[in-house]
Amino acid sequence: MAKTPKKRLKTPTDLPTNAVASVADALNGILADSFALYFKTKNFHWHVSGPHFRDYHLLFDDQATQIFATTDLIAERIRKTGNTTLRSIGDVSRHQTLKDNNAEMVRPAAMLAELRDDNLKLIEALRIAKDLADQTKDNATSAVIDDWTDQAEQRAWFLFEAAQNA
Repeated sequence: MAKTPKKRLKTPTDLPTNAVASVADALNGILADSFALYFKTKNFHWHVSGPHFRDYHLLFDDQATQIFATTDLIAERIRKTGNTTLRSIGDVSRHQTLKDNNAEMVRPAAMLAELRDDNLKLIEALRIAKDLADQTKDNATSAVIDDWTDQAEQRAWFLFEAAQNA
């Protein structure tokens, strides 16, 4: 079955169409992974237990809030460049690279490690998208990716440090 070309929006931009489409594709992958990471973080927030319950419960909630806050910014950046973004849970699942965790019971140490690793994978995707944005001279996308990368690095660091006593 032939793939239908994506429809470009008439959003005014001086950025080259094909180059911006590759940046938008990378951002849509990041958006899908951000939703997957958000939901996994909330899942662990809801299901954490043990002697460090309160600390991990609050850490996961803070991180989920931060991740969710980036989703709108990512989607709006895609739209500002004349591209379309994800439309549904199914669309998210088709684009995500992070694996879901459907286990009924996950030990807190495993939660910390899994979220740390997922944030590190997200950082890799952000660096690739940054390179694409830089190649197309999409300065605005490049700049906001720096902030999202810093946030993901901080989350990974906090998860790493919290796991030292887990």
